[in-house]
Amino acid sequence: QVQLVESGGGLVQPGGSLRLSCVSSDSRFSLWTMSWYRQTPDNQRNLIARIDRDGGTNYADSVRGRFTISRDNDKHTLYLQMNSLKPEDTAVYYCFTGNFGQGTQVTVSS
Repeated sequence: QVQLVESGGGLVQPGGSLRLSCVSSDSRFSLWTMSWYRQTPDNQRNLIARIDRDGGTNYADSVRGRFTISRDNDKHTLYLQMNSLKPEDTAVYYCFTGNFGQGTQVTVSS
């Protein structure tokens, strides 16, 4: 099983920004589609962004235009740049490629 380690979460005010990272142990990282999910306080876990091996991206309507997914294949790292954060973005954020990491908490509150 691939090890995925997320980081970069924290407490931020509405309108603020955060950048999440996910480091993968998989040496074949560059071959796979990578995704970000989030689990909200009501325990709904939803896909919010995906990037394929060629850099093509897809976003959930709720984050499109505010969040940007990217990857550094040399570093085996997936990123999620989150701008214009809203209280409803509060969730545990997970990266995914066949399995989930342990997640990183993002809390948006004044």
